[in-house]
Amino acid sequence: MDNTTLLLFVTATFVLAGFVKGVIGLGLPTIAVGILGVVMAPAQAAALLVVPNLVTNGWQIAAGPKLGATLKRLWPMLTTICLGTWAGAGLLQQQKDGSATLWLGAALILYALVGLKAAKLRVPTRWEGWLGPVIGFTTGVVTAATGVFVLPAVPYLQALGFDKDALVQALGISFIVSTLALSFGLIGAGALNGTVAWQSLLALVPALIGMGGGQFIRSRISPATFKICFFAGLLALGAYLCWRSVA
Repeated sequence: MDNTTLLLFVTATFVLAGFVKGVIGLGLPTIAVGILGVVMAPAQAAALLVVPNLVTNGWQIAAGPKLGATLKRLWPMLTTICLGTWAGAGLLQQQKDGSATLWLGAALILYALVGLKAAKLRVPTRWEGWLGPVIGFTTGVVTAATGVFVLPAVPYLQALGFDKDALVQALGISFIVSTLALSFGLIGAGALNGTVAWQSLLALVPALIGMGGGQFIRSRISPATFKICFFAGLLALGAYLCWRSVA
């Protein structure tokens, strides 16, 4: 693949991933790491995503309601996301056979099917004090192994009963913390340096264009339609991850 073709391929990937994130609040790293894995190593793709992840999730957080209350509720999970990611440092560079991605995709498909069947998962408030840290640490290890931040954080956050906009904000908070924690691991492994950081900054432009289009769509759909889009998006992401891991 020549340089021009590679540039167009990466640009289109970030527009698509940004659009999906704009609609359902997640999917940027899942789609981008999966597609970019065709032309580069997972660790390299994850490094390229650092700036787009930070900025798009920052935008997602700023656009949501009651940031202080959400942070107060989620801080135990957020703290252990960092601990889990650092504990699993180096797993992404070691992944060769795609098994971690396959299991991640399968779990996403199962969760999406449960959600589409209108089964309501709810976490009792009294459980949040101990369950949040467990979810956070597990999410951190999965992040370190795959470069994707969705499990089990996304089902947990969805089960806390946030409304549409608050859920999207909570997802953004979780993802930005995961990005920061993963970035330190990538720097330590040599996958993220000044040159890659500059390339990651350039990738921000198509990601923001895609995200803007996706948010335009989300602002014009009902909560019920958003729920369908949310779980259908997870189903598609899970199926894609499974396909990529065995292709």
